[in-house]
Amino acid sequence: MATRRVLFLCSRNRLRSPTAEQVFGAWPGLEVDSAGLADDAEVVLTAEQLDWAELIVVMESSHRRRLHARHRARLKGKRVICLDIPDRYEFMQPELVRLLLEKAGPLLR
Repeated sequence: MATRRVLFLCSRNRLRSPTAEQVFGAWPGLEVDSAGLADDAEVVLTAEQLDWAELIVVMESSHRRRLHARHRARLKGKRVICLDIPDRYEFMQPELVRLLLEKAGPLLR
């Protein structure tokens, strides 16, 4: 089975995208990574991560806008999906895990 490379993005890479990386990291056929779009993110998004990713999953539409504004050329041919998950959850909070599985799970199977 071919491996899909999935990059999860949120603002600061502290809560939502690291949770997604943790949740989907053990799924067969997936390689996952996460980063933040803010300058003060724990892991700031790099060009290398964008080049590596086949699928990019953002948490909010504002993230998609910021991603396109800053990195449009690197997104050619890449699928960017927005999950519409607001920034109101803690790292690995059960409700966040459930939302991620519900919204991203079917796309990653």
